[in-house]
Amino acid sequence: MFPEGFLWGVSESGFQFEMGDPEGKNIDPNTDWFKWVHDPKNIANRIVSGDLPENGIDYWDLYEKDHDLAKGMGMNAYRLGIEWSRIFPRSTREVEVGVEFASDGRIAKVELDDKSLEKLELLSDINALKHYEGIIEDLREKEFKVIVCLNHFTLPLWIHDPIAVRESNLKRGPRGWYDQDTVVEFVKYTAFIAWKLGDKVDMWATFNEPTVVAEMGYFMVESGFPPGVRQVTKVFKNYRRVLLNMINAHARAYEAIKKFDTKKADSTGTSSTVGIIQNIIPVHPYVSHKDSDIRASAFLAKIHNTLFLDAITSGWVDLNFNGVRDTDEVKSDLSDKLDWLGVNYYTRMVVAGGKSILAKLFTGIPVIPTVIKGYGFACEAGSLSKDNRPTSDFGWEMYPEGLEQALIEVSNYGKPIYITENGIADSKDILRGKYILDHLKVLENLIDEKRVDVKGYFHWALTDNYEWAKGFSMKFGLYSVDLESKKRLPRNSVRLLQKVIENGTVKI
Repeated sequence: MFPEGFLWGVSESGFQFEMGDPEGKNIDPNTDWFKWVHDPKNIANRIVSGDLPENGIDYWDLYEKDHDLAKGMGMNAYRLGIEWSRIFPRSTREVEVGVEFASDGRIAKVELDDKSLEKLELLSDINALKHYEGIIEDLREKEFKVIVCLNHFTLPLWIHDPIAVRESNLKRGPRGWYDQDTVVEFVKYTAFIAWKLGDKVDMWATFNEPTVVAEMGYFMVESGFPPGVRQVTKVFKNYRRVLLNMINAHARAYEAIKKFDTKKADSTGTSSTVGIIQNIIPVHPYVSHKDSDIRASAFLAKIHNTLFLDAITSGWVDLNFNGVRDTDEVKSDLSDKLDWLGVNYYTRMVVAGGKSILAKLFTGIPVIPTVIKGYGFACEAGSLSKDNRPTSDFGWEMYPEGLEQALIEVSNYGKPIYITENGIADSKDILRGKYILDHLKVLENLIDEKRVDVKGYFHWALTDNYEWAKGFSMKFGLYSVDLESKKRLPRNSVRLLQKVIENGTVKI
């Protein structure tokens, strides 16, 4: 049985769900992703789909209906995103704050006071803030526990112009997380939101999948993520730079939220619990006994799954990626900056290790991982993996046992865990029911055996949405959405998940 008080919910992000009203009143053109998916070169080169987010599902106007749908399924929690660009469509750099630097040049402290926040309020879009407040209040009135994610990939254009960055090969900006001053501006934004909405929010997440931003934008550029710049001789240097800035941003935002959100959202919760949402991928060696494959899988698991988490719990930032805890890699100002952990799980990865003298020379990495096609994320869509497992419309292998591996891996951090995303792109709703049941069986067994402290499950997603570079082609929703009428129609898997929630178990 799932325990009493277990959270059942869905997750959404602003950019993927908000836009789509027929009159175009709720369009937010002030983000890097909006500019990125409208770029003619990206569309012509099929880097992006050509679908446009302003034709989306219109959660901005229809949130009450979506909340009712979730409530009707028996859900008691909801994770939503706030768009930084909606709150601050223009630069906040003119608001001066105190900044202290560590001996290694990192930002070790960002100090704001009430006067800083009052100045930020003058620069904010109060109507957007009030609209988010209305969304959260509707959730609270419907007795949902509210989790707010403060950053889900997108950045304001005044922070990151991905086309300028791409065309100049990182020489011109604004350059987003590549530049350290983004840390300061992010802290201003998070402090302001915590100050304004802290009494209504149960749990905060600073970032959704920060590692993905660094990976996809700077060396896996075929993914279609901005800025799409891969400098061959600087791949890991750029990845490290971006990720370290995001690690620092989390730590400084954690401190700001703790300072400015001091109120309980309800009588049962505690004030200002702050987490991170990380995409955890079990990484398997292609040949289980081959040393180079074992080393490659361990390396990839380290940089994708745990490097960020190690930094914000113990302060260890493995800057040279060698897995050795060197003294100068431990940063005390980064440690103990995590109250809970969100795990996004979809499938696994299988890799082989290749040795390259040039790679070692330019990156310092002796074994370079190569993703093996036919497993995990690297399968043909709507087919079978090399292990004869069904694959989604995205070409992602159904691998539910990987959820157990992911949860056990992160349970070592000793923090409450929430599954913040789990779902499948399945337009015909053929695989979704089995996907949900198989993953919840794994989860229920882990909880029954008391092997992991999992507090909730948030499905991705309640409705179909805009799936980044893939546009509207990937259907993750429990409800389909007609993009013309915006009508939500339940898929068969709605009733299936509803029954699990009602019964408190998959074992029926």
